[in-house]
Amino acid sequence: MIEHDRLYIGGELVKPAGTSTIEVINPFTEEVCGRVPEGTEADIDAAVSAARTAFDTTGWAEMSVADRCAILARASAGIQARMDELTGLISTEMGSPSSWAMFGQVLAPSMILDYYAGLAETYATEETRAGMFGPVVVRKEAMGVVGAIIPWNVPLFEAVMKVAPAVVAGCTVVLKPAPETPLDTYAFAEIMEEAGLPKGVLSIVPAGREVGEHLVTHPLVDKVTFTGSTAAGRKIAAACGELLRPVTLELGGKSAAIVLDDADLASVVPQLLDASIMNNGQACVAQTRILASRGRYAEVLDAVTEAVAALTVGDPLDPATQIGPLVAERQRERVLGFIDAGIGEGARVTTGGGRPDGLDRGWFVEPTVFGDVDNKMTIAQEEIFGPVLSVIPFDDHDDAVAIANDSPYGLCGSVWSADAATATELAKRVRTGTITVNHFGMAFGAPFGGYKSSGLGRELGPEGVDAFMEKKALSLDPATPA
Repeated sequence: MIEHDRLYIGGELVKPAGTSTIEVINPFTEEVCGRVPEGTEADIDAAVSAARTAFDTTGWAEMSVADRCAILARASAGIQARMDELTGLISTEMGSPSSWAMFGQVLAPSMILDYYAGLAETYATEETRAGMFGPVVVRKEAMGVVGAIIPWNVPLFEAVMKVAPAVVAGCTVVLKPAPETPLDTYAFAEIMEEAGLPKGVLSIVPAGREVGEHLVTHPLVDKVTFTGSTAAGRKIAAACGELLRPVTLELGGKSAAIVLDDADLASVVPQLLDASIMNNGQACVAQTRILASRGRYAEVLDAVTEAVAALTVGDPLDPATQIGPLVAERQRERVLGFIDAGIGEGARVTTGGGRPDGLDRGWFVEPTVFGDVDNKMTIAQEEIFGPVLSVIPFDDHDDAVAIANDSPYGLCGSVWSADAATATELAKRVRTGTITVNHFGMAFGAPFGGYKSSGLGRELGPEGVDAFMEKKALSLDPATPA
């Protein structure tokens, strides 16, 4: 049982304005495993005020990029020093199998910090160009106070995705974690403080949706960044549009993995499972639509079914577990509802389809595979956010691309083939922000984000820092030498 009675605001643990608390429920035991204060609008006001003061009066934005990046390098070391602790903490609060969480929930955030720490020598904030009347200096200047809202599925990863590039830019951040997973953010605050982050640069206020809306529309916030559902993203985009406030949105996905006829299933299928059911299927990048040609459809479906049926379901803290519980009871019911919809629309369950036997406690759903799926079905169009895969047939390469693109989303995707050149050309035709050939993974030095309903803007890479920068054209005196 982990209890906190203070909020991290302005670099200090302070008494919250309200008296309500958030109970964190362990999705495996269904018991309370933690408790934190529930932030209020007054707490957001205090956090934004601290961020505003730190940005406007402390010289944080004028500090060299190298000095700010050095803080991130120390923070990476701090995360790695607490890797076991953080893995267990996140697995406990949201059910991620520790076998995956060690890398996906903890090591990956430290790798993002390392990437941004390495930008110290390459990220330029000024560039001189030739102008009509003389030299023009194009400057990148920090936007100011950032309101950042993150989801529950990979909480530390998402916190770092937003805070690290904002630090490189010289912004200050008010971070609102999801009420399901606030515990790890206290450890993150400690790590950033120990790394030398100045007071006021980061504040963290766990709270619900209404308080999050207050952060989005707060008059002293200059930039909003959000990761979460497309429905919530639309509301945030509308609010920011009304305010003419810059916003970055990383939203849902329904990514397609295209398996070409010459793919070696023995090597491809294990990688497909890593790409599609990671984190119990609770990942926006999950490759949940597996596209196979009609000529090999039965073979691919059987191979995927066999592999999924063999997955070990159980206690997320057991190193042998590959699939843990979903984050909340409502999420389990949502996923089971999609499974019912798939059956009702005529898809065929080849493994799974319900709650696992022998696990009466915990919010589990059996890893499930659907065959005979038409891409127009609900299970092929909606983001399920659980361990449910759809195997969809295609006629030829053009049909595969058409099916992959026949989605309201465009976040990720993959192509699998013995012919890398052919696969690469096909990948170029898929309208998605990230796509991989014969592997799956995120490149932290490349921009990440989506087409269509998968979001606006990009995170990661130098583009992730640019998202927190204003651009200023400074035209020099015409007599200034070029």
